[in-house]
Amino acid sequence: MKDFNNKLIVITGAGSGMGRAYALEFAKLGARLALNDYDSKGLTDTIDLVHKQSQVEIYSAVFNVADRAAMEDFAANVKAALGNAHVIINNAGVSGAGKPVWATPLSAIERVMGINFYGVVHGTQVFLPQLIENGEGAVVNVSSIFGLIGPPNHCDYSAAKFAVRGFTQALMVELHDSPISVHLVHPGGIATNIANVPQHQAFSKKYLSTPPEAIARYVIRGIRKGTPKIVYGRDSFKTRLGSNFAPLRLLNKLIWRDMRDVIDRSDYPLTPSPKNTISTSIKERNAG
Repeated sequence: MKDFNNKLIVITGAGSGMGRAYALEFAKLGARLALNDYDSKGLTDTIDLVHKQSQVEIYSAVFNVADRAAMEDFAANVKAALGNAHVIINNAGVSGAGKPVWATPLSAIERVMGINFYGVVHGTQVFLPQLIENGEGAVVNVSSIFGLIGPPNHCDYSAAKFAVRGFTQALMVELHDSPISVHLVHPGGIATNIANVPQHQAFSKKYLSTPPEAIARYVIRGIRKGTPKIVYGRDSFKTRLGSNFAPLRLLNKLIWRDMRDVIDRSDYPLTPSPKNTISTSIKERNAG
């Protein structure tokens, strides 16, 4: 797709961050919007911001994308209110527990998989018939650069994003000879509030710096060009190179070296402390 004027764009997780940026950028292009978020205030704020710049038609609904029945109702209501969707952007996501595998509760993994993976599955499956009926469209599924590598303390998040990657790449093959394009997005360090929780503060400060509107514009260009794999944002280029070409043993060492200062080392009883931590402890003991 190249022209989005008067086309209907469905965006999940539109209450903040990248979802809000997609809504604002598509509205500038004259698109109509169907927006979802779990946060009613955030979603209302997004709608207000869109209407300040344009008066495009908007349908919105507050629900958890992990809820299949709610997503099915959303699709039916969108069609009744505005007609068939042309683009579905499965963007909604949450951060993980921020713990290593052995300290991550199963409930945390299930929660992240429910939203970050099954939310993508639900959005794709319930809106794809509308795109097929139109005879054109685009499916945009948001993974992460953590769907390219497995970083420490992100087993739940990374598992979901790898699952999005596999699901979407299979869909690409299935629709390769159709008028519907499929796009897999791997954002790098985008400055959103997804990591705005205590266990992720150090990570957020170090890595999340790319403005969300920048990746929204980049993805729109990717849809127009028919680019299947879209990788963009802080550290995304080196992550893509590493995941494609570095031997896994080396890649694991590089990831650990880069991220060891933003994780809680008390969760790692079998891992030696960094030299600077040992040095600091000796100095504090001597001072005492």
